[in-house]
Amino acid sequence: MTTQRRSYETGHKPKCLVIVDDTAEWDRAVYYASRWAIRVGGGVLMLRVIETEDQNQQWLGVADIMRAEAEEAANEALDRAAGRAAGRANGIAAITPERVIREGDPTEQILDVIDKDVDIAMLVLAANPGAEGPGPIITTMAKTVGAFPIPVTIVPGGLSDAEIDALS
Repeated sequence: MTTQRRSYETGHKPKCLVIVDDTAEWDRAVYYASRWAIRVGGGVLMLRVIETEDQNQQWLGVADIMRAEAEEAANEALDRAAGRAAGRANGIAAITPERVIREGDPTEQILDVIDKDVDIAMLVLAANPGAEGPGPIITTMAKTVGAFPIPVTIVPGGLSDAEIDALS
């Protein structure tokens, strides 16, 4: 991946990429990214990845129904996240995040979104504060993050809004 970042060039604005998944801590990443975007005059791009299974052709009708249901659930999750980004700016002008839904392997889709949008300046993830580990995306991406084309910020999932406000 060699796409040159253009986030701070004239006519561009920096964006945070945030993954909205089924974990409890995604909210922390959206809140942090929204606060950062407000502070730097940037934007937020929220990504929801629908993981697809190998689908047998004889079950194509069922697969289409499952895909439609997954897309509806993805839109509902992005609606919740957009409400969180727009409604929690602590009196500062709210932002309207961009939304993207992709299908496939999460890491591949994240990298492809980054490659296609030269304004993405940072990936923001939130880590599960529990003993079971940081979460599925962070665990998977830990193997490749050293070769990522942009900085990755990991927000501890146990931080309160006030604590995130103090950091962003």
